[in-house]
Amino acid sequence: MTGNVKELLKAHEGLKREVYLDIENSSIVPKEVIDTMLPYYNQRAYGNPTLTHKPGWEAYETIMGSTEKIAKFLGCKTLEEVNFTPGETEANNLALMGAALSMKDKGKKIVISEIEPLSVLHVADMLNKRGFAIAKIPVDSEGFINLEKLEKAIDKETVLVSLAAVNHEIGTIEPIKEALEIVKDKNPKAIFHTPASDAYGKIHFNVKDLDVDLATISSYKILGPRGIGALYVKEGVNMERILEGQIGTQKLWPGVENTPLIVGFAKASELAFKNFEENVNHMRRLRDELIDGVIGKISDVRLNGPKGDKRAPDNVNISFLKCEGEALTIELSLNGVYVSSGSACTRRLLQPSHVLVAIGRKFAEAHGSILMKVTRYHTEEDINYVLEVIPKAVERIRGIVGSTGVE
Repeated sequence: MTGNVKELLKAHEGLKREVYLDIENSSIVPKEVIDTMLPYYNQRAYGNPTLTHKPGWEAYETIMGSTEKIAKFLGCKTLEEVNFTPGETEANNLALMGAALSMKDKGKKIVISEIEPLSVLHVADMLNKRGFAIAKIPVDSEGFINLEKLEKAIDKETVLVSLAAVNHEIGTIEPIKEALEIVKDKNPKAIFHTPASDAYGKIHFNVKDLDVDLATISSYKILGPRGIGALYVKEGVNMERILEGQIGTQKLWPGVENTPLIVGFAKASELAFKNFEENVNHMRRLRDELIDGVIGKISDVRLNGPKGDKRAPDNVNISFLKCEGEALTIELSLNGVYVSSGSACTRRLLQPSHVLVAIGRKFAEAHGSILMKVTRYHTEEDINYVLEVIPKAVERIRGIVGSTGVE
């Protein structure tokens, strides 16, 4: 494998342009964020925030200041409602396990949708093995949850509901407020969690207005550093820790807080919400140009997810018939366009995306999908280049498929 990777990297030499659209799986960190983080590694606030000396006090003040910024953007009531974790996966694990364990004496039912992130689906499966019943709500062909079936699924045994505000793969903006009202009307004691990493900084999302109990956000999804995420826990909601160890400035995740990453997360949040409407409109315009361009230039394609305002402003997910997604990502990479095929969590297993299967895509359609996400930093020239490269790449892959007789 090492030799193959070296050969592939060598094949990329001399590219005239590079466009990175794989924000779903990792992100480019802007210079402003990096410059903000660097001093906290060796110049100031490098101490443990629980210790009584100057570097420790500086770390404490820095973490509290960064938390205050994120809490403001989220709409939190208190700083204690923000709990930092090493990432979105850990935050979703904490949300589901922490809530389920705290409610285990009040019921044994958890409700999720069929298209939740794997860090929700897999934790639900694990909790199922520990005695919890899991109800999975189906979605329609655009990924919208079935509210009628959600209402039927909620009963007195329901202790936790987890529904993503925006689907990470197809960009569907879910009716979370309506879903929460249904849940609370039928069982006010049930805890409502929303994985919101694809909503935070991209659509109007406010935990106070929605009145959710738990919400997960991620740093790298807003072009911040990897290795840091957060779980919002509404004041008064009981949660159990899922890890034990030294408790620092927060009670739900033990260990020494990573001050530079928290600072980077806060700075990335500032940049995402600065000129918010302008940023969103820019992403939405590039998104539509990319979708319309692909559909207009290439035959036998399928847009996955809804159109217009019901779709996240950054999300483009398209299936190319007679074209294997992994092969297409490699061909695009060789031309300087970096995308992902389905979910990074499943692509090595050669399984179709569970999200695309849930919305009714056939096996070949799911395997022929690519996911692209635009940012406020992408330009018209970037999109024009992508639209120049994709048709040629698809034609080449389809030509290979046709010559081998494989459909």
